[in-house]
Order: sequence, then structure tokens, then C-alpha cells
Amino acid sequence: MTHKLACTLALLFTAPLTHAYELYNQNGTTVNANLEALFGAFHSDESFNQAGTRQAGSSTWQEGYAKYGLSGTQALAASGTLYGALSLVSSATWGDGDAAGLTLGDERRTAIEDMNLGWRSGNLFPALGEDGIDLSGGRQVVTLGDGFLIQGDPVNLGKADLGANFNRGGAYYLAARKAFDRTAVLRLGGKQGWRGDLMWLKSDNHYQADTALAVANLEHVADTGTLGLSWIRGLDVDDRYAQLMGLQHRDGMDTVSLRGRGSLGVEGLEVAAEYVTQDQTGGHENAWYLEGNWTFTALPWSPTATYRYSRFSEGFDPLFYGLSRGYGTWFQGEVAANYAGPFNKNSQVHHVAVKGKPHDNLTVGALYFDFDTLDTARGNLGGRELDLYAEWMVNDHLLISPVVGFYKPERSAADGGTQLGGRDTGTYLQLIVGTFF
Repeated sequence: MTHKLACTLALLFTAPLTHAYELYNQNGTTVNANLEALFGAFHSDESFNQAGTRQAGSSTWQEGYAKYGLSGTQALAASGTLYGALSLVSSATWGDGDAAGLTLGDERRTAIEDMNLGWRSGNLFPALGEDGIDLSGGRQVVTLGDGFLIQGDPVNLGKADLGANFNRGGAYYLAARKAFDRTAVLRLGGKQGWRGDLMWLKSDNHYQADTALAVANLEHVADTGTLGLSWIRGLDVDDRYAQLMGLQHRDGMDTVSLRGRGSLGVEGLEVAAEYVTQDQTGGHENAWYLEGNWTFTALPWSPTATYRYSRFSEGFDPLFYGLSRGYGTWFQGEVAANYAGPFNKNSQVHHVAVKGKPHDNLTVGALYFDFDTLDTARGNLGGRELDLYAEWMVNDHLLISPVVGFYKPERSAADGGTQLGGRDTGTYLQLIVGTFF
């Protein structure tokens, strides 16, 4: 249960869950019914000028989505296993719309989310390990590393007028839709040693300018940690949306990432780092982070303390980053990362966190962020944020997670920031309830 709780929130926000209701299992054929539903209630004392749709004052809204469908496998004797999934998502936003004004409160949409087919090799190629070849395609969530650059396609705008129709059905915070529209993914290697990935990813998200990417990834996985090297090539964008969002540089852009994560053989320790360089038409950009975690296993609640420094150059393109390891990765700050900014560019961030487990099914924690803008001529999105949260896994099918946040910007919207009406410290409240079968 402890491991399940640590992963559940990230899974609900990012990738399809492994929980399912078995409908059929006979002669190597399985068919499962899948349900994932999230509801969130939100209130922010302050509103932010991201889309020109908000006025100074508070915002109160609700979001929800349900993802439902079928998944299955078919054993192929000694030739591996076929697998696939088909699901729909129904999403909505109610109330005022989110505090950044990217949703207006009347978004409703039902559409196909997952529609994919794949094949795993089983023990057909022993030198590559079990399932050493995994080939899949279609609509699906794809992750690279820990989501610093690619964690599905999770940005879900609403009806805000940004010069074109960017409406993806609302549920902006909950990120109702996460699948890439079209993918082709080849994974080589088992769970240990050398492994790699070749991917083609195509977004149908206008906010992302319908970007197409090619990805090559090489990793070495060991008990003490994982090292990875990735290359991402921008293949195409939709020019209309790219011009509106300032993403014309993605066509032909090269991004290279070197990363590592592991314990280094020390019990209680986890360290992580990633360095990314981008070759854009306008020059070179970069981003990097260094993180350390220490778990005090001998103390009550087994608390974990974290410090992380991250830096994103002025014109860095964060691509398709998303939530991967729970609150704070890679949406840094519940208010800053979702409504106020910065959004993983033109900033440096100091992050300190602590979390503990009063019970196997309950985690409580605190997150602190200090944001500094690098080039204030582009606007000053510096600020400070403190978030207090809990993750309560009531049972195997129900998650409850409340958050209280306090955000203090350095500048108001009238002075180069985004907070409307002043730079007072604002209080932010959210309650997430999730269920899955």
C-alpha cells in the first residue's frame, strides 16, 4: 500500500492506471474494463492575467473528468503478446473558470482518449530480456525520463480567446486529456542493463502547435540508479498556432538531454540531475536541475527531506513536461505552475520539501518554492509559494487529496507580473477526489 500511495496521484494525472475490472480471461485472452474519474474543487483569492479574461479578485471553480473504456491482451503462443486499449474521456469545468482565465466555466467535451495497439516479444529474444521488444502505435501517453521534457500531452485549455480555438474540453488543472494523437514507439531491452527507445509523436493540441517530434533514447538501468541520454528532433508544427504561441522554432529544433537518478548504493538517499541543451533557430538554450532526497527511516513517519535547484534559460522551450512523481514535478508550485507562472522558462527555482507517512495509506507534506526571473525585460514572474498537502488513499479505489497554498508575487500585473489587483499574498485551496477501477 505504501508504494501504491506514492504513485497513485501521479498516475491519476499522467498515465493509464493498472487497475481494471476483469471481464474475460480464457485461453490467453484477457479483456478488462477501466474507469478513472477525478473531481476537483478550487478557490483562489487572486486571479492572474494569462488570457485577458480575468478581473482582479477571487476565482472559484470545479473541474471533473471520467475516463472509461476497455483494454486487453492476446497471447501468441511462443510469439509474445498483443495488447491494446480503447477509451473515451468526458470532461467539464464549472463555475468561474480557473484563476488564469484559460477556462471560462462552461466547457464540456467527450472524445476518444486512448486508441492503441502493441506487441511485446515475451521470451522470443532472450538476449534482450523478457519483453525485450515492445512495439506500439496509436493514441497513447508517452513518457521520457521523469517527465522533465515529455510526460504525455497534458495541457487542457478551455474557451479563452487566444486568437484561435484552443478549446480541449476544460478540466485544465486535472489535465483530462494526456494522450498524444498519433504515436509509433519501439522499446528495446529489458528492465535491467542497457535499453533504448525510438519514438515518433504527433500532438493534436493547438496550444502545442500540433507539434510532431522524433525521439531517440538510450538508458542504462542498475540497482543503484539509471543514466539516460536522449535526443529530440522537432519535425513539424502547424504554422497558424505556432505563430500565436511563439513556437515556430520547434520545426527543426534539436534538444539533447543527459540525466540520472538513483541511490548510489546509499540507503535512504536519492539523487537526481538532468541537463538539457536546445539548438533553436535563434540560438542555444538550456535547462538543468540538481535534486537530493533523504529519507529518515528510523524516525516516526519516515520523513523525506528534499532540496532541488532548477534553472531554465530565457528562451528555453519546456516541450511536453508534466506531473510524474507527485506534487512539484514538474509543475513547480500549485499556483505558480498552473496560473501565475513562471512555466519552466526564464527562471531559476529553489525548492525545499518535506513529507511523511503517519499511516501506510496517508502522506502529508509541505512544499516551498522560491522563483526568480532571469530576464526581467520579458516580465517579472518572481515570487514565493508554500503548499501544504495530504494524499489519503481511503481504499484501493478512492483517493482524497486536499491542498492549501500561499503565493506571494514580486510584481503585480500592473508592474510586469501576472497577479491582478496587487501583489498581496493570496490563499489557494483545492480538493481532489479520485476513483478508479
